[in-house]
Amino acid sequence: MTRTGVAGSIARSEIPNPYMSRTPLFSCLLPPLFLAALLAPMASAQAESISSSDDPILVAPGYTEEERRLLASENLPTGLVLPDIPDTSAANPATPSADGSTDLWQRIRNGFGMADLQSPFTATHESWYAARPQYVQRMVDRSQRYLYHIVEEVQKRGMPTEIALLPMVESAFNPTAYSRSKAAGIWQFVPSTGKDFGLKQDWWNDNRRDVTAATDAALKYLEKLHVMFGTWELALAAYNAGEGTVQRAIERNRKQGLPTDYQSLQLPPETKNYVPKLQAVKNIVANPEQYGLNIKPIDNKPYFTQVTAPGKIDVKLAAKLAGVSVEEFTQLNPAHNRPVMANATGTQNILLPTGTEDEFAENLANYNKPLVSWQTHYAKRGERLGTIAKQYGISVAQLRDANDLSAKQRLRPNQPLLVPATGGVIDHAVAAVPDTVAEKSPAPADAKPAIIRHTVKDGDTVFSIAKRYGLTSKQLLAQNGLKNGKLRKGQVLVITSEKNRADESREKVTKSKAKARGPEKINYVVKRGETLSSIAKKFNVEPGELQRWNKLRGSRLAPGRKLAIYKPDAA
Repeated sequence: MTRTGVAGSIARSEIPNPYMSRTPLFSCLLPPLFLAALLAPMASAQAESISSSDDPILVAPGYTEEERRLLASENLPTGLVLPDIPDTSAANPATPSADGSTDLWQRIRNGFGMADLQSPFTATHESWYAARPQYVQRMVDRSQRYLYHIVEEVQKRGMPTEIALLPMVESAFNPTAYSRSKAAGIWQFVPSTGKDFGLKQDWWNDNRRDVTAATDAALKYLEKLHVMFGTWELALAAYNAGEGTVQRAIERNRKQGLPTDYQSLQLPPETKNYVPKLQAVKNIVANPEQYGLNIKPIDNKPYFTQVTAPGKIDVKLAAKLAGVSVEEFTQLNPAHNRPVMANATGTQNILLPTGTEDEFAENLANYNKPLVSWQTHYAKRGERLGTIAKQYGISVAQLRDANDLSAKQRLRPNQPLLVPATGGVIDHAVAAVPDTVAEKSPAPADAKPAIIRHTVKDGDTVFSIAKRYGLTSKQLLAQNGLKNGKLRKGQVLVITSEKNRADESREKVTKSKAKARGPEKINYVVKRGETLSSIAKKFNVEPGELQRWNKLRGSRLAPGRKLAIYKPDAA
């Protein structure tokens, strides 16, 4: 694995496989092993780090030990059936790109901009892929979900479309791929590099697996490397091995008066094979018939669309509301570590197959049951998993699975655990986002409901507005004569709130008591990489308030600085 951790290692990617389509994109035209026998000897004599073997393809350099063990063993599952990738071509026809292509593969071919690399290693990798049509088929099938988005982002930045094929080298387009060096996602970021590019990783989410966020981060990193080193070959080498490794190799050659292009540098074996491996993928995409394969067209249109969802919702429920399988939903939203999707901001963005967004909005608006069926349990000192599992009516195995706990892992005091909600306590699944609910006494029978006009803002949903005013989604829709949950910014909703004057009077008394006690102050120490905006967002306050409380003139913060933060409505 690489020092930066953005390299081609595939782990956990080919276990009995919920991700393979029933309709193969590849069909065999020529016996691939015959092709392999023809191609492999040409490269094996020159390929370095190849041990003695009857089949040089099986020890091809540039593949990790785990990848070779998993894929070269030929013990790959066969005849596996996956949920069909939804066919929305009738409702959402392909549109020609700027070059007139309605086939995404042709659009990629037309956008190739890197000079072909003449390397003896390329033929070795071509042979390796040609000998494994089922593996290539699964890789290409998975790519359908993400490829259009990646190509759009690549071309938006003026990058060659070879870059859009890089996840084939990194992860075989498996969004849940996880390597032994802890690299994750289709772009295989290690934790440190992911953090450098804003990919948040915590108990709830790992944004290295977030399709859109990780794609943006990877392309930004590659752009930076291209500026640093001047060629895409060197940029790719640095993406694989790290900037320092490539820079030191360049300096060594300069001192010796040697060329400093990619193929002239002394680089680690995996890095020397990295660009040839991408070249092999490019060659197969450009002319699949030459390798006994036939790539069927993919419509040049978006596979997914981004929609706004409530800040806390079960993964299974979100999939059900959208009318898609849990497998399909998690393939588009693989960043979530738990069976609950949680976001501290009150709403969150999710990806849905194009054409299902209206169904999701309508079903969500009409859904009047709790959105979360989990809550947080804080482990007590000496408490065992078996005791907790019994308390909440689940098995220890289920408890471990929900919280990603290994069999040997012990609980820490106050460690948060996700457990099924009981006794009607449901919406407390986010340990980091507590909801403070004031006690309410019964309202007088003669109290009149208040009439409220609410103007729809960015991020508002029927559910979030209804929850704010103590209504169900159905009640809010009925009060405003709405047939579905689609709202537009600036739309005015008339709300007959259950909150009456007695409630408002009690709230004033509560606020008055809180004010008498004085504002609740938090002393916060700024961490490396944090900004005024990120800290404000974390504590649900405005950046201007942070500046006012701490007498800050600008927005720059130094790590270690102490900030005074007051809870909302406290200052």
